[in-house]
Amino acid sequence: QVQLVESGGGLVQPGGSLRLSCAASGIIFNINTMGWYRQAPGKQRELVARINSFGSANYAESVKGRFTISRENAKNTVHLQMNSLKPEDTAVYYCNYGQSLVEYWGQGTQVTVSS
Repeated sequence: QVQLVESGGGLVQPGGSLRLSCAASGIIFNINTMGWYRQAPGKQRELVARINSFGSANYAESVKGRFTISRENAKNTVHLQMNSLKPEDTAVYYCNYGQSLVEYWGQGTQVTVSS
């Protein structure tokens, strides 16, 4: 079992920045993928960004150039630095952890971009 604890959501004005963090604990394998998904009201959950144990990352087209995902393997932690936030980035952001074809989800953290 893996537990995920998220932090860093909140309210920010358009153009502002937020940093999300997610710490994994439990039975952690060396090879895994950590990432962030988001779900806006009335929409399906979508991938925002993910990064594997080797540091290879991929992003949704809508956040490229604005968001940066990083990880600290020694702490089993992933971060999402979100810059130049837009109202359309408003959603519940979920941390995702995957290993050996099993996925785990965090409880979600609200990000609201509004003036």
